[in-house]
Amino acid sequence: MPNGKVAICFIGFGEAGQAIASGLRESGVEMISAWDVLFPAREGEKLRLAGEAIGMRCASSAADAVYGADAIVSAVTAASSLEAAQSVKPHLAGSPFFLDINSVSPGRKQETAKFLGAVARYVDVAVLAPIHPARHRTPMLIAGPHAHAVAPVLGALDMRASIAGAEIGAAAAIKMVRSVMIKGIEALTLECFLAASRAGVVDEVATSMKNNYPGLDWAKVVPYNLERMASHGERRAAEMEESADTLRELGVEPLMTMATVRRQREMGQIGKQPMVRGALTQGRMAILNAISAAARDRN
Repeated sequence: MPNGKVAICFIGFGEAGQAIASGLRESGVEMISAWDVLFPAREGEKLRLAGEAIGMRCASSAADAVYGADAIVSAVTAASSLEAAQSVKPHLAGSPFFLDINSVSPGRKQETAKFLGAVARYVDVAVLAPIHPARHRTPMLIAGPHAHAVAPVLGALDMRASIAGAEIGAAAAIKMVRSVMIKGIEALTLECFLAASRAGVVDEVATSMKNNYPGLDWAKVVPYNLERMASHGERRAAEMEESADTLRELGVEPLMTMATVRRQREMGQIGKQPMVRGALTQGRMAILNAISAAARDRN
């Protein structure tokens, strides 16, 4: 960290990477690089343009991205978390922090840490809220033997990180078990209110649920949950598969969680359809009607 300035590298530059990087850049971090496997492809043009707009360096390879980095943020898809570590390990020097923010099971994080060994200071990171609007200030949990060492570094970057424990997987366990409820409620919201819309009783069902959940405004909960599934269902399905692995590691059969995987993945596919995309900002009934029509077309 020359002159106290931290050089940060992002491996994976999707929504989370872009959000955190843009927040850090606006907070004054000057040295930010990124690599995404899509950069060389046509599909990666949008990602590259986002990086250029932020004012950071879009690297030509994983090796180029991590050169001189003090901290590496791994923000890839759940299925690619170990592969991301494999892509950078031969090119690491100086024992940088490796911040694994991917939504994967504790076992996967332990496997990744073991793979990296002494070439990096691995930190298990769990993001506990949607990455927008707080971006780099989104609440996070950190865990592992290097959590106490990285905490002041993150604090100096105005990041909100709390230590979950000294064991790798402690943060991931909280995130993955919590997701069983959060993403499960999303899936139940879809199933409940899709049926309610077809029965013509959406308002009645929403009103009756206030008796059980008086603190929830279902007029806001329903469109919010449906939008999250429509926009991110496939990614959330992959994360829920990691939650299922977490439950299995803990000796709990993931019956409900695997059903959530199916609903999230299905909704992610339906959410790509133009009529659904166009309805996402039009309110609860417009969203439900579009989803209902799209679902019928699939059957």
